[in-house]
Amino acid sequence: MDLPSKYLNEAVEQFASLPSIGKRSALRLVLELLKRSPEEIDRFSNAIKAIKENINYCDNCGNISDEKVCTICANPSREHRTICIVEDIRDIMAIEATGSYKGVYHVLGGVISPMDGQGPEDLNINSLLEKVKRNEVDEIIFALSSTMEGDTTNFYIYKKLSPITITITTLSRGVSIGTELHYADELTLGRSILQRLPFESTFK
Repeated sequence: MDLPSKYLNEAVEQFASLPSIGKRSALRLVLELLKRSPEEIDRFSNAIKAIKENINYCDNCGNISDEKVCTICANPSREHRTICIVEDIRDIMAIEATGSYKGVYHVLGGVISPMDGQGPEDLNINSLLEKVKRNEVDEIIFALSSTMEGDTTNFYIYKKLSPITITITTLSRGVSIGTELHYADELTLGRSILQRLPFESTFK
């Protein structure tokens, strides 16, 4: 794409480096920003800087938070001995939108994916195992996407937890196989949480 300004080109390159944004979409965004007032541009750039400088990852679960502990983990009314394992914050947002879940979360930060060079050691798994070993957990709920990578990650963690007496469940298959969790509609996802199944029954 031949652009008439090196500054325009650099801005387009930066936007296009984001997931799912191609060069044409990036150009539209940059041209829209050019129409904005200097004050609006300042607010935009300050908001981007602020997320990098001020957002934390919860010490307990790995959720994104303004404080060291997220609002879910800090809420005494949540069922802290029930932990729902998710891939990232988008899955927490999707589950919270259903209003059907009252436990807490554990964010892995991804799934096992050899094709992408991501193994178990790259995920936030050890801290989960430590919580279980300290007898802080009654139930683990697998809420990873119903993909090959999600199922592989579920099974890996299950095998790690199998020597320990603990309830391990998974979402019922109301969420279609191959569907990323955060794309599921709220009603289907809510029912899948409430009607969760013993994990071992899903591969017998």
